[in-house]
Amino acid sequence: MNCIIIEDQLPAQRLLKKYIADTSSLNLVATFTDSLEAIETINSKQIDLIFLDIHLPKISGMDFLKSLSNPPSIILTTAFQDYALESYEYNVVDYLLKPFSFQRFIKAISKVNNASVNKSADELYIKSGHEHIRIIPEEIIYIMADSDYTEIHFNNKKIVSAEPLRHWENQLSNSMFYRIHKSFIINTNKIIKISGNEVFLQNDIIVPIGRTFKNEFIKKFAS
Repeated sequence: MNCIIIEDQLPAQRLLKKYIADTSSLNLVATFTDSLEAIETINSKQIDLIFLDIHLPKISGMDFLKSLSNPPSIILTTAFQDYALESYEYNVVDYLLKPFSFQRFIKAISKVNNASVNKSADELYIKSGHEHIRIIPEEIIYIMADSDYTEIHFNNKKIVSAEPLRHWENQLSNSMFYRIHKSFIINTNKIIKISGNEVFLQNDIIVPIGRTFKNEFIKKFAS
């Protein structure tokens, strides 16, 4: 998981950095002393988790959290427990009360992992521009690579994502989705028929089957 730290106290920063470095599932992207400085990174990179202090300069952690429309997972870090109840109204994964041990830190990370597994089963957030748009994966018809972007197509809309097709191939790695071309991933539940080198999907959509993908695809779905 890509994570960032928003914490203005250097001792707390150092502790979090050490704990993150000792946790193989975490990758620290950046550290900030001010929540406003973190906005560009949150909007431009794939951030899965924020360690967020409550008492920060300029804008408090709670006010910053309230300003995020579709935030990544949040673990609050603070020396005060006054905000614990309020924080859970904003789907905060955990609330670490300083000073906290490595064991308590790992427990919080386990909650993030469990939340991600549960959420990925029936919903997904797509970063499009400065927005994170919630979608239901089973409603995707197909995904198409378009230059440096991907287009994610639904019944009556499409969402443009800056993530490459490889990202979606990994993100949607289950039996429902299959890459049939260097530029296309399809939802196999939307297949109407397979004819020659083409797949016919619902809504009269026709997607080509790439030569290098054809044998494996036909063997799996049409044999």
